[in-house]
Amino acid sequence: QVQLVESGGGLVQPGGSLRLSCAASGSIFSIFGMGWYRQAPGKERELVALSFTGGSTKYAASVKDRFTISRDNAKNTVYLQMNSLKPEDTAVYYCKGINVRTGTRLHDYWGQGTQITVSS
Repeated sequence: QVQLVESGGGLVQPGGSLRLSCAASGSIFSIFGMGWYRQAPGKERELVALSFTGGSTKYAASVKDRFTISRDNAKNTVYLQMNSLKPEDTAVYYCKGINVRTGTRLHDYWGQGTQITVSS
């Protein structure tokens, strides 16, 4: 019933910028946190950034000072502003809803992913 849909992926040159969006929909009572993860071919999925209720955030060292995560809690939407993109940022990016409460259930949910390719 809960769906997370990412948008904003595409091809960009090194040094460019891109903004990702992820909207959660369904019978959602509350969301503790939302985050972005990425996975390149042959590599494990890794954390990019997290946003928690109350405004606290966490970033991977590789993206700190280049990426910014933000949330619109009223719309259950999370954003990822990506600046100074590098080829190493190329991956499929997934959004995640953390401790999403629907009725009496409390689960994590993943989006379908969106491809980011950084290349000249």
